Amino acid sequence: MATLVWERITEHVIRCRLPFCDVTVGAVCADGSALLIDTGTTVSEAQTVAQDIADLTGCTVRHVVLTHNHFDHILGHSVFAAATMYCAPEVVTALTERQAWLRDDAVTHGADPAEVDAALASAVWPRLAGGAANLTLAEDVTVRILHPGRGHTDHDLVVLVADGPHTVVFCGDLVEESGDPCVDDQSDLAAWPATLDRLAALGGPAARYVPGHGAVVDAAFVRRQARWLAAR
Repeated sequence: MATLVWERITEHVIRCRLPFCDVTVGAVCADGSALLIDTGTTVSEAQTVAQDIADLTGCTVRHVVLTHNHFDHILGHSVFAAATMYCAPEVVTALTERQAWLRDDAVTHGADPAEVDAALASAVWPRLAGGAANLTLAEDVTVRILHPGRGHTDHDLVVLVADGPHTVVFCGDLVEESGDPCVDDQSDLAAWPATLDRLAALGGPAARYVPGHGAVVDAAFVRRQARWLAAR
């Protein structure tokens, strides 16, 4: 039985909202293999995610996409050391050269310091495949990983899933629903609106868009958020 609350988006796509930071973790599961989108903040969170996916789907996580370099999306990655990782170089830099920055940010947001230290100590990169990629998980389940443009950071990755006739777009923190988009010193506010318009065009009007934080939204929401950012 699953420990976390998982939402089924399509036949092969599920996601949960982790209690800490309301961060989304998504999974595309087919033919015994799962692709995971983001891993949460701690080893214990990520272990729970892995067990839930196995219990719910019978799949093993063999691919992991880390959407960007913020702590709540990447610090659980070591649980999936046997998987192939997809991320921008900035994520690797954060985990290898900017651990103090990651730790400070996580603790400032309320993460347990001991758990953060354990996650940082276990950081590994045995099977790094880089960023953009196209994967086929089953005959009718394909995944496209790409960088649609600068926005929340300069290296955000998104995941477009084609599950039969359905399209699901995992947006990372390019899109947020449970709060305003997070604009910080890594953000490119001028470029962000055009990136969101591009993302809405890539997914199309019928797609379901999964924010990095919050409820699943539609293309109209993504375009409204683009206009909100442009107004800033």
